[in-house]
Amino acid sequence: MDRPTHSSTLIGWREWVSLPDVGIPWIKAKVDTGARSSSLHAQHIREFERDGAPWVRFDVRPWQGAHELVPVELPVFDRRDVRSSSGHAQSRLVVLLDLVLVGRRVTAEVTLSNRSEMGFRMLIGREALRQGFTIDPARSFMGGKAPKTFRRLNQGHTAA
Repeated sequence: MDRPTHSSTLIGWREWVSLPDVGIPWIKAKVDTGARSSSLHAQHIREFERDGAPWVRFDVRPWQGAHELVPVELPVFDRRDVRSSSGHAQSRLVVLLDLVLVGRRVTAEVTLSNRSEMGFRMLIGREALRQGFTIDPARSFMGGKAPKTFRRLNQGHTAA
């Protein structure tokens, strides 16, 4: 699929990302050029049909230390076999999800997986990055940090 060319936006190896269409104002993501698709931590994944089309309902726990769940329903875009960094292959659902990365809104193909044992709730893969991003592996949070309230939630503190 041809993608429009953009001037490059500089990002670091980890960034705070917003998922505005599903009500997630901040989620910490790792930029991963080794991954084709982006990936999002999803729990309670349930497929269903709406108007004859496949949809998925799942919960996102956007902050590593908090218990809050954000319920999401989206059309299924695809199903793919994905090989993890440990070499294990797994069939995953893929959804299209708009994300805001360093102030730029892009649409990403996002696989749904349990990332509870991972350091980041989201990975940003090559498909999203080729929409005009350049990575500086020595930098972090080029788009700024999330507000302190969200950073504290991510560290396991309760909201003040």
